[in-house]
Amino acid sequence: MDYRDAGVDISAADAAKDRIKTLARTTFNSSVLTEIGSFGGMFRPDLSRYREPVLVASADGVGTKIRVAVAAGVHDTVGYDLVAHCVDDILVQGAVPLFFLDYVALGKLEPKKVEAIVSGFARACAEFGCPLLGGETAEMPGTYAEDDYDLAGFIVGVLEKERALPRGVREGDVLLGLPSSGLHTNGYSLARKVLFEVLGHGVDTHLAELGTTVGQALLAPHRGYLAALEPLLERDKIRALAHVTGGGFGGNIPRVLPEGLGARVRRRAWEMPALFRLIQEGGDVGDEEMYRTFNMGIGLVLIVSPYYAASIMRVLEREGEAPAVIGRVVEGEREVRIR
Repeated sequence: MDYRDAGVDISAADAAKDRIKTLARTTFNSSVLTEIGSFGGMFRPDLSRYREPVLVASADGVGTKIRVAVAAGVHDTVGYDLVAHCVDDILVQGAVPLFFLDYVALGKLEPKKVEAIVSGFARACAEFGCPLLGGETAEMPGTYAEDDYDLAGFIVGVLEKERALPRGVREGDVLLGLPSSGLHTNGYSLARKVLFEVLGHGVDTHLAELGTTVGQALLAPHRGYLAALEPLLERDKIRALAHVTGGGFGGNIPRVLPEGLGARVRRRAWEMPALFRLIQEGGDVGDEEMYRTFNMGIGLVLIVSPYYAASIMRVLEREGEAPAVIGRVVEGEREVRIR
């Protein structure tokens, strides 16, 4: 017997690595000192602009959004989702990305599929100025079904210590919401249960209320907010940021609030996208469950001084964003109440 008889094809892995190297090189900058394939990626950061630099690291996945990608046969978006999610996770602390690492585990390693997945990583890394420094591709028969796979991403960024967020949040501060592009990377187990099992739709079902197929709506790429917010971070105009991911509003906004302060959110301050209405009505899902599972159309929340709110909104609008005043910081329990 050989390794292939046990379900692991080393030749396919080598072919996939050659494709990965080509894609990764498109994301490199002068700080990258090693090629893909080294035991460890070497990176020499330029920290000359920082007085007291602090590294910020995060790791995440894309959950069961992968099941939609597998069903639709579309694999070049979930990698983008993962990078954007990780970039947003460190952005809310005021950090900009330095480099990204990926982990891809598959039931059966198919070089073309791996290339499609990694192309999503590379596209996002190039967009956010974040080299794809290295990673791991693992063929794991018996752990994953032949057509199944899973992803994990690891990001390292940097910030100036005195500019770390959150800082200075106080009663009366304004909550500004930036639109999401859909579910981003959270709530897919509930969304799939409602759309596929309860309503009986398939990934190719075209729905007039969505203006697209169910699969395309669910695979809409996760938004990255770095370009729009970096100018505001440099001007110290933001007191806190909250990435609306798993846990929704109630699970994420309180993470950046000090003790003794809560938040009030007006749910009619923005229009709920059709996809969320379809899930709520199709599954008879209560409001509380919706707002703690999904982003409901708001992917990122800024907490700013009321004095600067209008000018910040103008800056965001010039960057192509559509910010909305969605609530305020109030005295009370460290929680979010949605009215």
